[in-house]
Amino acid sequence: MINYIYQLTRPGCISVKYEDVKIENEVVIRPTYMAICQADQRYYRGLRDISKLKNKLPMALIHESMGEILCGLSNTFSCGQKVVMIPNVKSKNNDKEIYENYQKGSSFLSSGKDGFMREFVNLNPDRVVPIKSAPGQFAAISEFISVGVHGVSRLKKFSHGNKKSFGVWGDGSLAYVVSCIIKENFPDAKLYVIWRDSFKLSQFLFADGTYFSGNIPEDFNIDHAFECAGGEGSFYAIDDIIKYINPQGTAVLMGVSEYKIAVNTRDILEKGLTLIGSSRSGREDFEKAVEFLEKNNFQKRISRIIYEDSPVKTISDIHRVFETDLKNPFKTVFKWDL
Repeated sequence: MINYIYQLTRPGCISVKYEDVKIENEVVIRPTYMAICQADQRYYRGLRDISKLKNKLPMALIHESMGEILCGLSNTFSCGQKVVMIPNVKSKNNDKEIYENYQKGSSFLSSGKDGFMREFVNLNPDRVVPIKSAPGQFAAISEFISVGVHGVSRLKKFSHGNKKSFGVWGDGSLAYVVSCIIKENFPDAKLYVIWRDSFKLSQFLFADGTYFSGNIPEDFNIDHAFECAGGEGSFYAIDDIIKYINPQGTAVLMGVSEYKIAVNTRDILEKGLTLIGSSRSGREDFEKAVEFLEKNNFQKRISRIIYEDSPVKTISDIHRVFETDLKNPFKTVFKWDL
């Protein structure tokens, strides 16, 4: 089969690659909806280290997508069935003690390998998860939801039993999704969101309280925390968490920082804190994300951070959605009609 692959060849430049793909025991999916991640923007804008860009480009972007099974090309799924796609390429090591997203030898689509900006995508059956009723604009961010699921599941596994209150540092899409998942898992617990943007914080209607990062009450405390700030904000978020978290609390670090940051190890030791690094996700996280996305209440909450742009029908439209995403404070999704 001849596939059309829309690759980023250099920052801001998209070209079409034609590739003859041999299909052997794989599932073939036609992408229908996609979402843009900050990592996609960093590649598209050339905001990564030049040496890394040289090593990874040319490359098709996007690792958040849903699609439909193409007719007659899979015995595992039915023709036209809606599915979401897992961008992890599993390692051959298959160490059962290590999550698939951390194993040595694993890789990731749209990070050194072509992502989902293609005419069709061929994947192993275990990289495909069926989805029933969730509309395309919600299913498109299933990978993003799964990242939040993974972070919360790591905390559930390794933290102590006191889970009466949670703090989330950050006010972007990741902080919002993690907050939604906390509420799904711990409906009776108090949830507080802390960061800097008043408009974004106003979207967390289900939180028990929101605070500006420079105006947290001195008597404030939480059992466990999530750092979802990233970038230069990681330092301030982690510093706050160490200050306000209760002894033996667990903090999940999820924000990506391009630079090294200082960490107050003295108070970490004195409080006996546990810090967990959490990145990406695996199949179990996708399955749980799909389960959440099938719920009407969860869809209503998530709808506050989704902006659906016009369909992508030409290469010019690809450039348009990346420009749109720059102006959007949360998640940009679009229908893929190329």
